[in-house]
Amino acid sequence: MNKTLTIILITMAVLLIAYNVTLVNFENPLEGNSVIALIGIVASLCAIVLLLIYLTSKKIQKKIEKD
Repeated sequence: MNKTLTIILITMAVLLIAYNVTLVNFENPLEGNSVIALIGIVASLCAIVLLLIYLTSKKIQKKIEKD
């Protein structure tokens, strides 16, 4: 997986977060469809963290291969 694809996936995850925030009912965030939206937000955040870890590991791997 190259860097461009990773950045595209991170962008998609951010867009999913933005969409799910619009679905949350802030008066009752733990009822109905708001729970599903909150789960989507958390899942997108997890995807972003995993992709950032992947990018960092690739940078470390390149530095190790140089030496």
